[in-house]
Amino acid sequence: MKILYLSHRVPFPPNKGEKIRTFHQIEYLLQKGHEVTVISPYEESAEVPYFTELKAQYGVNVHSFRLPPKLLRLMSGFVQGKALSVANFSSADLQKGLDKLLDEHEFSALVCTASSMAEYVFNSQAKVIRDRKLRLFMDFMDLDSDKWRQYAQRSSLPMKLLYTRERNLISTLELQVAAHFNTCFFITETEVALFKEGAPELGDICAIENGIDIVGFCPPDAPRFRESPILLFTGVMNYSPNVDAVLWFVENVWKDIVHIWPSAEFIIAGMDPTDKIIALGNMRGITVTGFVDDIKPYFNRANVFVAPFRIARGVQNKVLQAFACGLPVISTPMGAEGIRCSDNQSILLAEKSSDFILQLEKLFQLPDHYTRIANNALQLIQQHYTWESILHPFEKKLSMNQADSFSPSQTDK
Repeated sequence: MKILYLSHRVPFPPNKGEKIRTFHQIEYLLQKGHEVTVISPYEESAEVPYFTELKAQYGVNVHSFRLPPKLLRLMSGFVQGKALSVANFSSADLQKGLDKLLDEHEFSALVCTASSMAEYVFNSQAKVIRDRKLRLFMDFMDLDSDKWRQYAQRSSLPMKLLYTRERNLISTLELQVAAHFNTCFFITETEVALFKEGAPELGDICAIENGIDIVGFCPPDAPRFRESPILLFTGVMNYSPNVDAVLWFVENVWKDIVHIWPSAEFIIAGMDPTDKIIALGNMRGITVTGFVDDIKPYFNRANVFVAPFRIARGVQNKVLQAFACGLPVISTPMGAEGIRCSDNQSILLAEKSSDFILQLEKLFQLPDHYTRIANNALQLIQQHYTWESILHPFEKKLSMNQADSFSPSQTDK
């Protein structure tokens, strides 16, 4: 098949959640003999080499289009009544480029990597789109409308109004996509069920989980230091759920940890830390790394991973990475959502600050407990979370005969 990816970000390098997922989808499809083309916007000139590397290393056909200035995009989108997360990726040049590609090449399927990119399909003048001759797939990944709802719940005016506006517009867009596209994917069955509560009659909606690179993420050769906690959190550190999680953890848990273990460390590893996150580096035992070329040494050095999420949707790749590295994970229930793990078997759940302390004490007082949790989590990854096993049904969906793949619920928009 010839497959076109309409990606909201260039899926290379695979160094953050959605890019990791899309990159491994593309890599898998290439390994199965399919031809893949990527069309994507970019914001900074520093991103241009990523397109070149994706083509050179993997043989992907690439088409890149620079976005207009961000303030202009957002202001224009607001005036037009668009969701700002849609306006953020709007480009007239990309729209023209997409239509040209579709008119000049015969693709078997088009995959969008976020609801933000659906606008390009709905606005397309390409004949294959107008005549509904191209199979359309949407990888929602997360149920974004619910994420904006969570933001609104935790915010005060005026941001509460802005987040509520975004939630309403994205919710409407998600329903339009489900009615128009052949198949839509979420990361978890939980999100599929939540989405179907509001639209039980719509289309083919299914879950394709995240996988993990078990070669790149694996336990270290040397035994881990276990005298006192060396905690790790990883992620893009200007992303609101990550920022909220870390700030809450430091404010509510860290002081008690240092009181019990004076030499305890907390490593916050990830690009683009906000000023509030950077300031945490001035506190006793806390290191804020900023961007790192290779995250694996931090997984090797740490002896516990913490996932204190209070806002989340979808599967946390960072938790899967920790599992694969043989690190025990202490997480809020929200941080473990969608993962096939069991409390006190392959993960340790904590809802309150005191729960985090209790779980840490058990890990460092009971060596067998530490080893059992870590080994069970590693076994879980090896049995259920390889990309090969995760993506087989994804390829099968994309390969369905065109006549079989259109949903009777689809309506012209």
